[in-house]
Amino acid sequence: MQVSQGRGDEQLIRCASDRYRRRPHYQRPASARYTETMSISLAYSVDADDAFMFHALRAGGVDTRGLSFTHQRGDTSELNALAGAGEIDVLAISAGAYPGVAGKYLILPHGASVGRGFGPVVVARQPMALADLAGRRVGIPGLSTTAWLVLRQMQSGLLPVVVPIVPFGRIFECLDAGTIDAALLIHEGRLIYQSRGYARIAELGEWWQAETGLPLPLGVNVIRRGLGAETIARVSAVLRDAIAYALDHRDEVLRVLAAEKRGEAALAQTALLDRYLAMYANDDTRAMAPDARRAIEVLFDRAAKAGLLPADCRIDWAP
Repeated sequence: MQVSQGRGDEQLIRCASDRYRRRPHYQRPASARYTETMSISLAYSVDADDAFMFHALRAGGVDTRGLSFTHQRGDTSELNALAGAGEIDVLAISAGAYPGVAGKYLILPHGASVGRGFGPVVVARQPMALADLAGRRVGIPGLSTTAWLVLRQMQSGLLPVVVPIVPFGRIFECLDAGTIDAALLIHEGRLIYQSRGYARIAELGEWWQAETGLPLPLGVNVIRRGLGAETIARVSAVLRDAIAYALDHRDEVLRVLAAEKRGEAALAQTALLDRYLAMYANDDTRAMAPDARRAIEVLFDRAAKAGLLPADCRIDWAP
């Protein structure tokens, strides 16, 4: 595997509790003068962590350096498909989908969703071993998702049934109706399954860390190569500032997210949102740490050896 390194990894401070504490560093730069405004298209999911990192662009919280941004939201599988088309400038996609779009996009060094000892979960109505699901139907958020890529490395013979994450409650309805035997939950779903009486069968982040000693890279932001080096650098700088703004104004963003209507009352609970953002919108989002970058390489290498991804995927990083 070939890896092209970007610039400007930021230092992370690890606390004794093994969580990262934030160090405020965002400073709004003096507005540069641009003779023309350039439009940049964004596409990201309906989930709270994606909305969190792009909030400042909607709220006018950062200097956009002569750029304007259009916002499109969809479910994870839709975003991966959009990346395949190569028309959107910046997308939040599954890390496992990157090999399929590497010719069109660079990975941005910020905006990642990383699980450190945690990740998507497999749940069912009754306790069972993961091996018991061989030959049985498992609801998944998409065939191109990182969660499905990792789950296939954990257990073969699963029968995937794609259940989009929108509307949010559909996966639970399918479980209750018996149209699937288990569900692979990503995003906020992993935080509420217990309150609905489901049993956890497997935790992907725990398994991955035990297997590799690395965090699990679940989602990445990518930027279209065709924008050219100068524009890519400018867009990346604005997005980095937007993430820094959100981290440094967390309570403000949390209130906005709680007011969003996403068709499920639980998703408006401040305590749930706070817990979810602590997991997936943190200093790993601000700047991808070296171990998370290494984890992407390992993810692709292991999947290629298992015949799940093509070999020799080139990973190119934006600045």
